[in-house]
This record gives sequence, C-alpha cells and structure tokens, in this order.
Amino acid sequence: MPRVSRQQKELNRERIVAAASEGFKARGIDGLGIDELMKTAGLTHGGFYNHFASKEDLALEVLNQGFTASLGVVDDLIGAHPRSSRAALNAIVDGYLSAEHRDHPEAGCASAALAADAGRHGVAAQEEYRRGLQGYIAAITDLLRGSAQQTDTKLDPRRAREQAIAVFSQLVGAQLIARAIADADPALSDEVLTANGRELKRR
Repeated sequence: MPRVSRQQKELNRERIVAAASEGFKARGIDGLGIDELMKTAGLTHGGFYNHFASKEDLALEVLNQGFTASLGVVDDLIGAHPRSSRAALNAIVDGYLSAEHRDHPEAGCASAALAADAGRHGVAAQEEYRRGLQGYIAAITDLLRGSAQQTDTKLDPRRAREQAIAVFSQLVGAQLIARAIADADPALSDEVLTANGRELKRR
C-alpha cells in the first residue's frame, strides 16, 4: 500500500477531530462510538489509531480546540466594540444565549455542550475544561473592570473576578436548562434564554 503523505495524514486528523467535535457536543462523548465517528469522517475504524491512542485522547483534543475556537469568538466580539466594554459583554451574552446556540450545540461552545462530560472523564478532561473556563473568566473580568472604569464605578479585581465567575456560570446554566426543555416546551426554553440575558445585561 502507498504511504499516506504527511499532509494527507494531517487532513485525516482534522476530519476526525471535526467529526468528533460535532458528535461529542451533540450527543456526548459516550454517545458516539469510534466506528460511527470514523464513518462520519469518511475513514476506516483502524485508521483512528494512527492519530489517537484512545477516544479519551481525542476528547481532550476536542475540548482544547473547542475552547480555543470559542475564546477566539470572544476576542472578535471584544474587538468589534473597542470603545465600550459593556457593549462587548452584552454581545457575548446575546451570542451565548441565542436560540441558534441552543438549537445547534454541535456548532457551539464546548463549555455548555461538554460540561457534564468533562466532569465524568477524569482529571485530564477537567484540566482542558478548566483552561477554557479560565479564559472566559479572564475575558469577562477584564470587560467588567473596563466597564467600571468607563462609568467611573469602583470595582476591585477580586470582586470583578467573582462577578465574572457568576456571569459565566449563569450563561452556561441558562443554556443547559434551555436545551433540556427545548422540544417539550419551546416557549419556556425561549423564556429561560431571554430572562437570563436581560438579567445579565442589567449587571
């Protein structure tokens, strides 16, 4: 058999990670087996082990890339509102608590889609989740402090971090609850997103 080029091997790896990212975020890490994953990626089952030692290793890569992408979106939103930290934070809240994010977890942030999975899949998975969480907390802390400075309001760093943790926890929790009832009661699901968005933007 001809050897696979380095470029093709990298492309195959990217296809596996992309398929896993969508599958894991939509159905959970335990909800997608390697056979189905590799079929979705258009590759053979045996080819999986040319790239990852185990499904757990793949899950770590999905968490890593998922948070990197999400934090990139946050950076873009901050960059789009250079004169107003509050406007940037409101844009983050609106995007996170959108119906689009609720209805398409496979394309959304790993923070809500894989929170329970990270807790169940050992310390390494929790470390990847922690890395992403710290990135969100740092970004929101900076925005809260920036907003305070722009409105001549006192907000010390410790209090700002505390508020940032609460804000992000509310974002994730609201999205989890909205998804949990989206089919059973769409109106209530919408209400959960809207109510939390309004409360967060009042802070």
